[in-house]
Amino acid sequence: MSLSVGQVSRLAGVTVRTLHHYDEIGLLCPGERTAAGYRRYTDDDLVRLQQVLLYRELGFPLEEIAVILDDPQVDEVTQLRRQHELLSRKSERLREVIAAVERAIEARSLGIALTPRERLEVFGRFRPEDHEAEVERRWGGTDAYAESRRRVASYTKGDWVELKAEAEAIGAELAAAFTGGLPAGGVRAMDLAERHRLHICRWFYTCTYDIHRCLGELYVSDPRFTAAYDEVTPGLAGYVREAIAANADRHSP
Repeated sequence: MSLSVGQVSRLAGVTVRTLHHYDEIGLLCPGERTAAGYRRYTDDDLVRLQQVLLYRELGFPLEEIAVILDDPQVDEVTQLRRQHELLSRKSERLREVIAAVERAIEARSLGIALTPRERLEVFGRFRPEDHEAEVERRWGGTDAYAESRRRVASYTKGDWVELKAEAEAIGAELAAAFTGGLPAGGVRAMDLAERHRLHICRWFYTCTYDIHRCLGELYVSDPRFTAAYDEVTPGLAGYVREAIAANADRHSP
């Protein structure tokens, strides 16, 4: 059973004018015609149309599609396998593009106003937006969360570079105190814990001693935080928690 040009147009989602054009250039000539000269498309014509549309979706020009489809050395199964490979490649590229757009949307929603190059220079492979959903789930309704979002929205590349350098310096000094055998409850470690708290206050939100104590607990209860600290020096996460707790106790009424 053959189909009219209008039926094929609706079925394939292409215009009648497009089908007429394909016929005129010899790319898709209907296999049948009525006595009045109207086009009728057979099942084989529909298979060819599907192949044409697939190659068009992949960006091939009509002239090249005609050459590909009319190659006597290539059968239908080979054509389909080729199309499957090309579509798979395109799908992978689209996934990469979609992921890049999603990351850009997430970064903008976080208020990180940096260019892609600046983000790479500041954060390297770390992407803050990867942790945003969890951060919002844990602290989204708090004043600290709102304050942090408001502050970082205005930060320039220079601000992020300074913030990162300051954090790394405090971390390095905590590691040195730990490897040097200084007690977590000693003055040096507690002073470094205080600098850590003030760093958060300066750049993100008002970090009270109670909040800081909770962060210290998080450093050992969350394997990701523990791994980040212990990658510098094994056992550092626990040391930082103890120093933070001792410092909080020192400042408690």
